[in-house]
Amino acid sequence: MFEIIQIPALSDNYIYIIIDKKTNITACVDPAVSKAVLVLLEKKKLKLNYIFNTHHHHDHVGGNLEIKKKTNCKILGPEKDYERIPGIDIPLKNNDEFDLGDINFKIFEVPGHTSGHICFYSENAKLLFCGDVLFSLGCGRVFEGTNEQMWSSLLKIRSLPDRTNVYCGHEYTKSNILFALSLDPENKKLLSKKNDVENLLQNGKSTVPFNLGIEKKLNPFLNSDNRSFQKMLGVSDYSSQKTFNYIRKKKDIF
Repeated sequence: MFEIIQIPALSDNYIYIIIDKKTNITACVDPAVSKAVLVLLEKKKLKLNYIFNTHHHHDHVGGNLEIKKKTNCKILGPEKDYERIPGIDIPLKNNDEFDLGDINFKIFEVPGHTSGHICFYSENAKLLFCGDVLFSLGCGRVFEGTNEQMWSSLLKIRSLPDRTNVYCGHEYTKSNILFALSLDPENKKLLSKKNDVENLLQNGKSTVPFNLGIEKKLNPFLNSDNRSFQKMLGVSDYSSQKTFNYIRKKKDIF
């Protein structure tokens, strides 16, 4: 058994606290800030054992040093970004594994958004912490890597089981679904999803986590190799990579 607590931060970030209920071993994923995390730990009377960092951007590591100072936790992060992860203790590379109590995490390198980006995936807990690679109905901007790397990273995530619950770094679903509908305005499943998203947000609720199986059907970026989708976009002669590039460019200026 485990519990995940979601902490909103900054304008649209999500920080996560994972608690293995059997052992009470606890981790914090991508602490953008320290205060909200420390307040929650005090309120819940939790001892923080680890920080998991998916990538080096400040809105994912900004709380590292203060939290480590106050809790004496260990910080895990991408080996390829060792010099850019504040306070890192345990560098991680592709296919490494790490146990948080009874929750086994496998590490995937998923470059594109940043060159050293990693994901934390647990098959037994059906969890994926993916930072800024995949969002509900979208994907991360390509800052340091290449479009080829990002498409490859998304395919790696897409290969995971449909039952996977995805925890991403930001609440971007509203703008992402508007973009998805700009590509496919008559899609009834997208229109229904739009209503669901609007209802959640209007009631102060989060659209994250989201189900990967549903995402595979609705996320335009995950359908860059879907021939019917390519035909609908008018790019049926494009390769899957060229289609991804086309969609990413359109989203960048949306």
